[in-house]
Amino acid sequence: MNHSDLQERIQAVSRMAAFNNWLGLVIDEVSPGNVQLSLPWREDFGQYAGFMHAGIQGALIDTACGFAAATMAGKVLASQYTVRCLRPAIGEHFRVLATVVKPGRQQVFASAELFATRDGVEKRVATGDVLLVPQPD
Repeated sequence: MNHSDLQERIQAVSRMAAFNNWLGLVIDEVSPGNVQLSLPWREDFGQYAGFMHAGIQGALIDTACGFAAATMAGKVLASQYTVRCLRPAIGEHFRVLATVVKPGRQQVFASAELFATRDGVEKRVATGDVLLVPQPD
């Protein structure tokens, strides 16, 4: 499957998810084992201090890793994920890069980094790992 077919397949899956539509998630790049997603800041993503809620950060990491895994394993389901919040997620724009660390028939390991851009400066704000299980079609 070529890159444009992969990207269209991932975009179709994303459009089926009401949560992704609510987020306004943009699929920037897709290649085998890799995905880049982006998202403009909205106030309803904020927590009490005004930066991105850790739950949204986790959702971005989970989704990006799931899409990266899907490029190699087809339909997948997350069984566990970990998020490390490195600094307050403050920015006008966010992007998350995910990559498959190890594909497998029973488990797929993926990791991601979340970046925030504020005043033209991009900083890594969170990292995470997801363990995914391939599902029958």
